[in-house]
Amino acid sequence: MTGFAPIILFGVILALALNFVNGLNDASHSIATVVATKALTPIKAVFYTAICNMIGPFLFSTAVALTIGTAIVTTDALTPLSIVVAMGASIVLVFVATRLGIPISSSHAMVGGLLGAGIGAVGFSAVILPSADTVFQVFFYACIGAIIGAVALAIICAAFKGDIRFGIFIGSVCGAGIIIPFLMIAGILQIHGLFAIVLFIFISPLLGMAGAFLFNVLVSQLIKHSRQNRVKHIFQPLHVLASLVQATAHGANDGQHAAGVITALLLSSGLLAAFNVPTWVILASALAIGLGTCFGGWRVVDKMAKDITKIRPYQGFCAATASSAILVMVTQQGIPVSSTHAINGAIIGVGATRGRNAVQWKVVREMMTAWVITIPLALAVSWTGYMLTSFALAAV
Repeated sequence: MTGFAPIILFGVILALALNFVNGLNDASHSIATVVATKALTPIKAVFYTAICNMIGPFLFSTAVALTIGTAIVTTDALTPLSIVVAMGASIVLVFVATRLGIPISSSHAMVGGLLGAGIGAVGFSAVILPSADTVFQVFFYACIGAIIGAVALAIICAAFKGDIRFGIFIGSVCGAGIIIPFLMIAGILQIHGLFAIVLFIFISPLLGMAGAFLFNVLVSQLIKHSRQNRVKHIFQPLHVLASLVQATAHGANDGQHAAGVITALLLSSGLLAAFNVPTWVILASALAIGLGTCFGGWRVVDKMAKDITKIRPYQGFCAATASSAILVMVTQQGIPVSSTHAINGAIIGVGATRGRNAVQWKVVREMMTAWVITIPLALAVSWTGYMLTSFALAAV
């Protein structure tokens, strides 16, 4: 155990550094819409968001930390060396993406890092895969959801004289994604670990888009005869409140990533007898993500706040409320999702209420490409790093 002390300390520092760059990149999620609508100045938005990010991990369970530490790769693949390499690969990817202004998922960079290092340590048997029956159930229910969603949104678009064909497309896509988490909450579907994480790469933006779209349609109907100044006066404070709730939920989900990794590191080195997250680990993780948020990720903020679509105060409220609800729901389920995906989907949803041309789909495609390649890219970088490190250590 004594021999592991330096690498354990280094691993803890790297895990906290990952939470720091998570806050650095993900600061944009909670403040993008409030900055875009001028509900808060950038400085105030960052300050309030940082506080909420720090509070979040203490308000929810440690289910996300448990998933990170036990449900992605097998226990024998989580060694001090593999964890250190995984964190290093994740940090490099997130930092580079932040500098380039690309809102990638820190969560998925870390998942890919753990997969790559785990495979490097013990082979492909390290990956915890779902059963064939679970995959079939997900496909079956997704088809049912797509049919229901297409019919429902076509009726809504027809009632409000919208684009019915566009509504059918959006309804089918969103319906396929929405039905899965609801069946999970109802206990009909049992999806955990890596399979749940991969599914929610696609489901969380769909949930955000559908929720924000429907909520925006409802709110716009309620205020269509109101004066613009009155609407702004009502929805600006509500928008700020919704964004702060979103920041708290983000801290609760993303803030537990380092907690899960550090706990797995302590467990693998024999410093813990069971996977129980110590209080000091939760506190350190929360402080790291809060500090990262304080330094902001302004290029990412600019892309999310301005490039996707134009947002009005009531639309910002709808987007922040929808994404907050998603983050709270999945955090309770112990699924480490990307808050990037949820809020971007919500921003697209409110923009889509003004028609397909209101959204800059080129920007959306660029971001979706980054989302899809994050885990495979992190896996490749981490696997390469592990193999090179192992070779170097063996040669010494």
